[in-house]
Amino acid sequence: MKQRILLILLLVLGSHAFAQREDKHLVALLRPYLEKHHGVAGIYVHHLKKNTYAAINADTLFPTASTIKMTIMAGIFDKIARGELQYNQLLTYKDSLLYEGEDILGSFKDGEQIMLSKVMMLMLTMSDNTASLWLQSLAGGGQQINTWLEAHGFVNTRVNSRTPGREANRAQLGWGQTTPREMARLMEMIYKGEVVSPAASERMYRNLTRNFWDGEGLLEIPKNIRTASKNGAVDESRSEVIMVNAPHGDYVYSIYTKNNKDESWDKDKNEAWQLMRQVARIIWHYYEKRDKTTPDPGVGQF
Repeated sequence: MKQRILLILLLVLGSHAFAQREDKHLVALLRPYLEKHHGVAGIYVHHLKKNTYAAINADTLFPTASTIKMTIMAGIFDKIARGELQYNQLLTYKDSLLYEGEDILGSFKDGEQIMLSKVMMLMLTMSDNTASLWLQSLAGGGQQINTWLEAHGFVNTRVNSRTPGREANRAQLGWGQTTPREMARLMEMIYKGEVVSPAASERMYRNLTRNFWDGEGLLEIPKNIRTASKNGAVDESRSEVIMVNAPHGDYVYSIYTKNNKDESWDKDKNEAWQLMRQVARIIWHYYEKRDKTTPDPGVGQF
């Protein structure tokens, strides 16, 4: 009987030892920056090794803008796992796929061929919208992606655009919707090999390490540190989710903004983008206290 009680106590203590703990000091450091933002801002940070977190408006719904493309990627790899697609299969581009803008894929001629893997690269690295909408369709559309998300415990993250029944959500939140906590969780699951399969997750993570749009939070991470990320930006909402493979332990964070008063596109002056750089700097130096490097004033010039 005594042995049984001892075993139960050990199990209880063990579960508490591995339970997530709120990092109130980090919350206190971040809160003033989010609260002075002219709009609504939310963040969720998780340090994997310490198993500590910081959350401010972490369960508030935000527009995803292009960060929804991470869910499209998961949907494609789910199709690949089912044998319905192949990662390097040739696809044929059609003019009907064009989404007006500056996309690279949109410059293709009708009938030109491109591998699915390269369309994926354009979606994630360049945030090419023509590529993204094509892949969304190949993944089975928003409904099938949303079914996958629901089955894997994502309560709030959904594709809205071109998804029957979600017209009202699209009118309010755009292409997709999520919370800082859930999008950080998706990135963490990919890193841990928990999305579709370890092999699929590895490929997804490698793809997310090649971000052309690296002028916000990523700019504050030393260039020799590996990161995976995805950004989102529309006039009134800016966001990004970043996994940092830091020397003293990996951490992931997701920051979202909406109803932004500043809707400008000046990379140096936009308030939300400045917030993202401030937050990235705070988190990095909080976890990497030994890093006394002073950034070169010229960093970010190009």
